[in-house]
Amino acid sequence: MHRRRTYALALVTATLVAGTGAASPTPSPSPTPTASATQSDGTLQILTYRGFAESGGISPRFNWVGDFEKETGCRIAKLDTVQTAEDMMVQLRARPYDLVSAGPALAGALISAKQVQPVDPAKISGYGDLDKRFREMTTVSGKVYGVPYLWGYHEFVYDPARVKGELKEAFTSERAALRDSPMTIADAALAAGEDDPYALTEEQLDTAVGLLEGAKERTYWSNPLDLVKGFATGALDYAQATPYYRLLLQKAGKQVKTVPAGKTTGWVDSWMLGANVPDTSCAYRWLNWMAAPEAQRDAAAWVGLAPANDKACKGRARQICQMYGVGDAKRLSRVRFAERPPADCRAEDGGCPDYDAWAERWRELAK
Repeated sequence: MHRRRTYALALVTATLVAGTGAASPTPSPSPTPTASATQSDGTLQILTYRGFAESGGISPRFNWVGDFEKETGCRIAKLDTVQTAEDMMVQLRARPYDLVSAGPALAGALISAKQVQPVDPAKISGYGDLDKRFREMTTVSGKVYGVPYLWGYHEFVYDPARVKGELKEAFTSERAALRDSPMTIADAALAAGEDDPYALTEEQLDTAVGLLEGAKERTYWSNPLDLVKGFATGALDYAQATPYYRLLLQKAGKQVKTVPAGKTTGWVDSWMLGANVPDTSCAYRWLNWMAAPEAQRDAAAWVGLAPANDKACKGRARQICQMYGVGDAKRLSRVRFAERPPADCRAEDGGCPDYDAWAERWRELAK
């Protein structure tokens, strides 16, 4: 039995390394020496998360980048990949890109800084197939700024052989792993009883951070392999994860369970169009490609996130869609999808700290 579980763990570790954007770098086409984000010669420069745009380097079955080039005649001159939103912010400060896949916190910053331009939905043939709530999330003042791509939500898993599985203990235990992101404060706010975790007053932010401050030795993870290793070695009792990683842990022989919770946090990653792209022809071909069910199906199966296009929920993506409850309004009503703080903060509350304040509090916590 021990050998079987060891083999299963090795198998799931290999799956994490080869099959998810969070664990391994994506092969990138060689950039042309003169590439810039202001070209109009049929080339594109793209910034995305690892695994979000695969070129078949790891598995020939997953090659929606190469297929895009063959079908459209457009060429990807530069494909930079990062692991975290913080890495993406650093990359964007260094240079512009034609296209960026951004989560809600970064998307809000890019829109405010006018680093992205509105998208014309009429030029995207599959736009109407994308989930309406996700389309609304990328619309600001009547203008569309993103094409929804992949989404997910968090849950807390625990080892029932060691603990009973209590939500607040997931935040206060030294043997817990939380995602290394300022947005994790929103999860603590939900656990503390807040209904809108992205519009916290100073007092509410203090309460949420206070819930996190007690466990000085907890793990903060950005690579999901840390979760596998932590549960495999018995170092973890709790972890913040996605349903996909819970399933992988269970397949590895670790019978983790989900901590009961009324609400949870989620996010949507959307493709955005750079502000200084003079010829958007190939950029719109990319947006069309990524809105279509074929690309979203491959991406969902590859990275373990749900597609924004429900028509992608067939074949290799069927299990992923079932896991996240695509189309299940009741289950998704529990998810508080992320907005960049201070979100819809009410003036009568005296104002709310913005994302920079959250980031500063998080740096103090996770240092």
